[in-house]
Amino acid sequence: MTHNEIWHAIECFAGDRNLSCSGLAKMSGLDPTTFNRSKRFSKQGQERWPNVHSIAKILSATGSSMNDFVKYVPESKLD
Repeated sequence: MTHNEIWHAIECFAGDRNLSCSGLAKMSGLDPTTFNRSKRFSKQGQERWPNVHSIAKILSATGSSMNDFVKYVPESKLD
């Protein structure tokens, strides 16, 4: 699982619920900017991953399971 894949999964998860990433964050009781693209990298260019607490909050708010969420993460291929 890559940084881009997990963020893409959040975007798709929100979109399939007719929500923006901001709307999903607000619905989940998170700061509306939690999932903003501008927060996905530090000023030094380091990847920022969403934390488990944020994922748990979106699952709870939408009545979804972790299995529901991981369906949006592409299956990694091992070479």
